[in-house]
Amino acid sequence: MTNIESEPRKLQSAGAASTPAFAEVAMPLHVFQTFTYRLNPALSAQAEVGARIVVPLGRKLVTGYIVGLIDELSTSLAQIDIKDAQSLVDLEPVCSPEILQLARWVAEYYACPLGEVIKAALPPGMTPSTKRASIRPKLRRFVRLVDHDEQKLTEAQSRVIKTLAEVGPTSLQSLCETADVGASTVSSLAKKRCVEIYDEAVRRDPLAHASNLKREAFTLTPAQADVLREIERQIASGSYGAFLLHGVTGSGKTEVYIRAMRNALALDRSSMMLVPEIALTPVFSHRLRAEFGDKVAIFHSSLQKGERFDEWTRVKNGDARIVIGTRSAVFAPVQNLGLIVVDEEHESSYRQQESPYYNARDTAIVRAQKESATVVLGSATPSLESFYNARHGKYTMLALPQRVGARPMAEATIIDMRNVFARHGKPRVFSDELLDAIRDTHARQEQSIILLNRRGYSRFILCRSCGETIQCPNCDVTLTYHRSERVIVCHYCNHRQAVPAVCPACGKKYIYYVGEGTEQLEEMLTQFFPALRVARIDRDTTARRKVFEKSLSDFSAGEIDTLVGTQMLAKGHDFPNVTLVGVVSVDTGLALPDFRAAERTFQLITQVAGRAGRGDRPGKVLIQTYHPYHYALRHSCAQDYEAFYNEEINYRKNHSYPPFVALASLLVHGPDLGRVRADSLEIRKQLDLANQDRKCRILGPAPAPLARLKAEHRYQLLIKSRSRKQVREIADAALKSITNLRSVNLEIDPVSIM
Repeated sequence: MTNIESEPRKLQSAGAASTPAFAEVAMPLHVFQTFTYRLNPALSAQAEVGARIVVPLGRKLVTGYIVGLIDELSTSLAQIDIKDAQSLVDLEPVCSPEILQLARWVAEYYACPLGEVIKAALPPGMTPSTKRASIRPKLRRFVRLVDHDEQKLTEAQSRVIKTLAEVGPTSLQSLCETADVGASTVSSLAKKRCVEIYDEAVRRDPLAHASNLKREAFTLTPAQADVLREIERQIASGSYGAFLLHGVTGSGKTEVYIRAMRNALALDRSSMMLVPEIALTPVFSHRLRAEFGDKVAIFHSSLQKGERFDEWTRVKNGDARIVIGTRSAVFAPVQNLGLIVVDEEHESSYRQQESPYYNARDTAIVRAQKESATVVLGSATPSLESFYNARHGKYTMLALPQRVGARPMAEATIIDMRNVFARHGKPRVFSDELLDAIRDTHARQEQSIILLNRRGYSRFILCRSCGETIQCPNCDVTLTYHRSERVIVCHYCNHRQAVPAVCPACGKKYIYYVGEGTEQLEEMLTQFFPALRVARIDRDTTARRKVFEKSLSDFSAGEIDTLVGTQMLAKGHDFPNVTLVGVVSVDTGLALPDFRAAERTFQLITQVAGRAGRGDRPGKVLIQTYHPYHYALRHSCAQDYEAFYNEEINYRKNHSYPPFVALASLLVHGPDLGRVRADSLEIRKQLDLANQDRKCRILGPAPAPLARLKAEHRYQLLIKSRSRKQVREIADAALKSITNLRSVNLEIDPVSIM
């Protein structure tokens, strides 16, 4: 075993007659190099690129991925003791050539290990350790009739034979229930060779409950028809094309997506739709299932491992031609891909925030390029970068500027909470205006959505005697109180502990809960309006998939009056009876130390405002803030994206932020603050040496905005340049020159510098 990444070698070409002697293997670990292993004759005859293989690494056996087959090594490596591969896991590749090519691009562009990227591309359980079995198909016992001589049967056995004659082969469980017999009766018939019992793989269908849905008929608006025509023309060309679909909330983007998928399917090409949140998958997946039936597969992390394995298998086999899912679905093994839709393309959740770092939106664009497919980026509030790219010809701009049915946009009003404070002499969670609006909306039998982008009951606990706040022991943040569980929780590392009865610093009982979360809002609304049926949607509720889906279903059916939630409520949902949206506070988001803070606030307000007035009744939006004159709020109230873009793009240009520069973040982290600081200074020294021509601007090192996270101290450096190539060259040169570097994350195109 040795690293051969930089050594010359002869890779076997496709269709070569000779059998390979060695395999290049990528590991599902944070290891950047690949390794070479010797193949014995049996393995050599069966090994294929993209298959899993068990190999020794150090003193352990590890399951890796074959990423290359080699006929012979270079002269310099021929003398090195190369270890033997142990066994093959697969007789056919689990990673197709297209996915492997995409994984190589991700690894190269985002500077992350190839093995980690391949692991992320496969469903959980597909890369087992030697002590843990890989996920397998689910088997169910079935029974069928066989030709047999007439035999004397009991009454129960006769019922089994009669049932099988009527219904044909069926599951053992169903047969026993229908014939009203026990399993032993069927076993006795099998011993007499009257029936055959056999195992058959059955699908674990996460959309089984949506199988009988029927799709509504829609008539396209002229604007929708024009947009669809452009997309269909590109799909029919069989070549790569990229569109930015800028459509206001309620303009009918989803209907365009579905019809474009239908067109691709008619041309025998598959489609993929990415959505930013698990919260959106039930909405879209049900609509797709109603349109395309079993051709739809769904990918997201809330599915059980078996469900994800079965959906992945159906896609790989070509049984499913339409894929919908969150970030990792971009790696789905779709055959003959013709269309990729990235809905809400501006969302930061498309960015993987741990290794392997990648942006699913940008990866989707590259996949479309490599597979000659069409990609559609859709949003009512496009990212600054995407809108800039469309303005400069990188994407084709498509627009849906009006709502379907010419419905007006909701009327938005800013409520100055400084005036509310002056009126009452103390802070208020709900202004009088918002409470009156909730009351009036309920009286008209209409529905409302209340947004607060902060989950939990209270932001933190304060001792009113000594001023102590309870901090996370692992992170530089306070613990959030969750009343339903009676615990305080860190929303970064998930540290949990019981709520203290007394202050841990002074021992007194003056514990005070400060700040509001969605859990407290839900409770307060129930107290203000006892007749109001209230439910909550946030990450705490989405962890319980069935509870979460039931809340959305009940709200859609009118069985819930008010939904309280975080940004999960802001996008993708279509509830025609919602006429009021209340935003309790946006000030925390505006105050974040991130150059995208204003953009994200504008997007959040615009998106959540779009949930109101989507039916035949006008909508109303009330936004509570202590910063009523901020340009992000003014433009979001006016639903004026271009005005916001023009103001924000000038800010980005003046301060040298994307899209005018390429940006990379180097985050040094570790448990020893002195070591982290020393490593950061050494990295800065090496960056300066690599940047002697001053083509890049280097900032830092400085403590990261979250200076301690998950028991590690964090220092950050930023590299800016008009050339992304220069950014990579300088970063790579600096990191390669440091041999004893501990832990550092290089992130290309970070979406957050927190």
